[in-house]
Amino acid sequence: MSIAQSISQLLNIGEKQVNATLKLLEEGATIPFISRYRKEATGSLDEVEVASIEEAWRKFLDLEKRKAAILKAIEEQGKLSPELKEKILACGDMNVLEDLYLPYKIKRKTRATTARERGLEPLARILMAQKENQPEVAARRFISKDVPNVEDALSGARDIIAEWVSEHAAARGSLRNLYEKTGLLEAKLVKGKETEGQNYRDYFSFSEPLNRAASHRILAIDRAEKEGILRVSVSVEKDKALDRLDRFFIRGDNASVDQVEMAVEDAFKRLLAPSLETELRNMARERAEEESIRVFGDNLRQLLLEAPLGKKRLMAVDPGFRSGCKVVCLDEYGTLLHHTTIYPHEPQRQSREAIEVLQNLQVKYKLEAAAIGNGTAGRETESLLKEAFKEMEGFQLFMVSEAGASIYSASEIARQEFPDLDLTLRGAISIGRRLLDPLAELVKIDAKSIGVGQYQHDVNQERLKQVLERVVVSAVNQVGVNLNTASPWLLRYVSGIGPTLSEKILAHRQKNGPFASREALLKVSGLGPKAYEQAAGFLRIPAAKNPLDNSAVHPESYTLVQKIAKDLGKKVEELIGQEAWKSGLNLEPYVTPERGLPTLEDILKELSKPGLDPRGEAQEFSFDATIRELKDVKVGMRLPGVVTNLAKFGAFVDIGIKENGLLHISQITDRFIKDPAEVLHINQKVMVRITEVDNERKRVGLSMKDGYV
Repeated sequence: MSIAQSISQLLNIGEKQVNATLKLLEEGATIPFISRYRKEATGSLDEVEVASIEEAWRKFLDLEKRKAAILKAIEEQGKLSPELKEKILACGDMNVLEDLYLPYKIKRKTRATTARERGLEPLARILMAQKENQPEVAARRFISKDVPNVEDALSGARDIIAEWVSEHAAARGSLRNLYEKTGLLEAKLVKGKETEGQNYRDYFSFSEPLNRAASHRILAIDRAEKEGILRVSVSVEKDKALDRLDRFFIRGDNASVDQVEMAVEDAFKRLLAPSLETELRNMARERAEEESIRVFGDNLRQLLLEAPLGKKRLMAVDPGFRSGCKVVCLDEYGTLLHHTTIYPHEPQRQSREAIEVLQNLQVKYKLEAAAIGNGTAGRETESLLKEAFKEMEGFQLFMVSEAGASIYSASEIARQEFPDLDLTLRGAISIGRRLLDPLAELVKIDAKSIGVGQYQHDVNQERLKQVLERVVVSAVNQVGVNLNTASPWLLRYVSGIGPTLSEKILAHRQKNGPFASREALLKVSGLGPKAYEQAAGFLRIPAAKNPLDNSAVHPESYTLVQKIAKDLGKKVEELIGQEAWKSGLNLEPYVTPERGLPTLEDILKELSKPGLDPRGEAQEFSFDATIRELKDVKVGMRLPGVVTNLAKFGAFVDIGIKENGLLHISQITDRFIKDPAEVLHINQKVMVRITEVDNERKRVGLSMKDGYV
């Protein structure tokens, strides 16, 4: 079976679609480009489907690479039979492949290798044949200097048999199946760790079928085990396990069979159970990590695609008490105009002077809105700004998440952007820019630090980076990038560009001025036709002579649009933003093998609203003014909040205090849902009811069953 056939069956996607996608990937096409501009080739596969094909392809390549290494290793030992080679080549599972290789692996010294060195393998074969009625008599022939008595001989032979049992691929597969179906995950508190492990007290005496254990529980238990709080195991019923093994190895009923049964039980207890427990726990952890990474990726996508404020002149404030509030003024492009520090809170309490400074800055720089960091002193600073601008009609106030702002402030990117400013002022600028354009600012920060993941430091870091990078690339290309204003950190995520070309584009822009057209990109040193093909459709030039350069219409389709315009007796400009001309237009004459109806329909849709930002526009929101601390929160209160994070078990909601409330999945809606993301999204404004306040653990329970906004 070919790789394309295997992937087709695995993902339930047509083989022709898989083949076309693999061909495009091998040619260097990116996932955004394939899903947006090669719909005819792939049968309109979306980004998720194209990405799943790419992942499956990488895994199959890894499997084939491992097969080649195993075949070579066994062949070098002179033990590669045609039957074994056929089994290895036909194998489609990495665990089964390793089972086939296990008997041929070079081993460290084991009890079985010691027994072999003592010449006991022939005795093991006699016992394994299960025809010898007097194994003690047979064992006497193997007594030697290294084997002083019959029991030592029989014991050594059983060690060899136990290793054979543990390396038997079919037996391991059967036992693995038992663990997968019935394995029980158990956790128990390590004595004396009660106080230290309070965060894990739900798992002090815990038991659950492994195949039903939720990802967050697996990761929490693993973390507690690493911290020495819990002892963890996965077990199956011993009798059922031995019964499965006996079917492979027990034949007849004599004294030799008794010896083999003892060896089988030893193999299960000493070799197979620990090995399969480790394997199954690793598999469960991998599944849990994949789930956690997927949720993190989904949350990150929502955060990156949060609606921007748009082109407005802005005041941004990084709140603080003793050290004061850092205030910056930004123009509509995020350029720093002014910075200062005010001290309205304890201990200075210069609120009147602070209000005067804020009002003067608003007038001087014609500011239209304010962004306030949601960290320490955030709510107090919000009240101050409300007081300062209460008479100003249309002035907007926004609380903005500070998650990751300190990471950005100390980063090399921040030092390059603002070498002469201290960290707190850089943080204030980042807060303001997050409101102006969340995507453009958040791409500068390590995604793990943005605050929308769980257990992100516990999962496979390489895999996490890979998935989050793909999410950022997808979001950037979905929105599109202004070629003449984008930072190199945003440009690097555009399809086909990357870090090196982004710096070259910036250098070219600085030297030659703004790009007048997409085609001018080809003048950038090192940017060839392939990179241009991949990138051009995702770049925007608002003031370009050709209006299509500010749309998602790819340059390869410009001639087609011009033909449509000519046939309609219009100029291309007359098609932009208009709907009437589409009425009754027959697309069939414009269909080609390269550009079919899916692409033509995309082009028509884009011409109606060229360059439209799919993210919408940021909306104001206010917390309950009476709620500042946990002590202000009472059971039964109904409060406005903002969803800050989603997990499989529920959502975390900011209600205006330091501690986020937990909205359990069972409390989100009256109907059954499998995932909070079916109802909620990051930064969604909700109305919640307080169901529990745990002052000791600083936890707040929430319900949204009364409805949400």
